[in-house]
Amino acid sequence: MVKRVAVILAGCGVYDGSEINEACAVLVHLSRAGAEVKVFAPNEDQMHVVNHCEGKPQTEKRNVLQESARIARGDVTDLVKLDVASFDALVIPGGFGVAKNLSDWATKGKECCVKPQVEKVIKGFHAAGKPIAMCCIAPVLAAKVLPGCEVTVGQDCESDKWPYAGTAKALGELGCKHVNKNVKEAHVDRKNKLVTTSAFMCNAPVHEVFDGVGVMVTEVLKLA
Repeated sequence: MVKRVAVILAGCGVYDGSEINEACAVLVHLSRAGAEVKVFAPNEDQMHVVNHCEGKPQTEKRNVLQESARIARGDVTDLVKLDVASFDALVIPGGFGVAKNLSDWATKGKECCVKPQVEKVIKGFHAAGKPIAMCCIAPVLAAKVLPGCEVTVGQDCESDKWPYAGTAKALGELGCKHVNKNVKEAHVDRKNKLVTTSAFMCNAPVHEVFDGVGVMVTEVLKLA
């Protein structure tokens, strides 16, 4: 039976949208598994636009839906039209867009709020007993919306390889259980049907991130 999977993107580009390597890895692994995929994104302005050569914000405005279309090859739908009943699973890649456009984690950390439509979709899949997969920084959305869930963002001890390990502590302070995993591994919270992997929370080669995303996709489809 073909699994129908909804993918939520947050723009296009690691510093102000979805991390492109992660998003493409998700789409490739879902395609290889024979899943039917539909991409969604919020139809609203990004928090800001970053010059990716300099890593600095610019004054221009860009729309999250339009930017996500760059990754989805134009085939993207407004998030408000996502019908949970039409899909078997949900996947959300990482990138700073998750922390800027799907929530305000980037400015408020653990005190953040998840955007209402994003929260509605996550809660909808969870209430329906349908699995959810998130990678990189995206598990912070689950931490806010699904109290007590188990997630991984990699390791909880900061190092050159794990520069964002402090996120694990913040997740624990939100009442979640953080599980240490390496970049090519994923954690499965079977109670909540939630699958997470660290992706570029780890300073790792692209192929290792790709492999870890593949494990995440395989596990979420098993639960679907």
